[in-house]
Amino acid sequence: MRRILRPAWLTLVVLLLLAAAGFSQGNHESGTLTVSGHPGEVPVTQIDGRPYVPLDALARLMNGSLGYQGKQITLTLPGAASAAPTPAGQTVNPAFSKDFLKAALETMSDVREWRSALLIAVENGYRMTDVWLDQYQAPAAKNLRLASIAATTDSDRDALRLLSKELDHMQELTNRILTARKNLSYISADSLKKDPLDQKILKCARSLAAMAASGEFQDDGSCR
Repeated sequence: MRRILRPAWLTLVVLLLLAAAGFSQGNHESGTLTVSGHPGEVPVTQIDGRPYVPLDALARLMNGSLGYQGKQITLTLPGAASAAPTPAGQTVNPAFSKDFLKAALETMSDVREWRSALLIAVENGYRMTDVWLDQYQAPAAKNLRLASIAATTDSDRDALRLLSKELDHMQELTNRILTARKNLSYISADSLKKDPLDQKILKCARSLAAMAASGEFQDDGSCR
């Protein structure tokens, strides 16, 4: 007998196996199969203790259709994708949408450039003005807004929250450096690299990059 494809509909297999319990174990004994929520029934034939049903009759009962390609038969049932049950204790976690992922990657790139420029400015004693800051802050903020507009899935929105945290941390670190400069306080590049906030920015960036690469949202607490 050719096998029914679409393994998501394992309930059909279970129904067929359970139906066997209602019949005797003799050869070629017959019965009927009913499916909850679908009116009608299909004939079941017992052969060596195993139940068999005609595929065409099963397809009609389930309002489905049969497709043939060589020796393979495909049984397509209406609403198969949406009706597949979610395992207990798990939630649906769709992949990142294409537009969101693109904007998020651009935002992460802006943050990396911003941080690198900040470290170089501190190390070399460069003057940091509002104009200097805006050339790094503005693109990051713009791409974050684009990511917010593009967020359509739960994964998008969860990742957006962490991405926003990353920008907040970057802004906080920058403000701290600017304040120190105004107060004529000395900050070495080495001390900045060891700053807990800078380390948080780095860890968050790595976490976001790993999520983008895997296409799955995972909050390991690095961005909080």
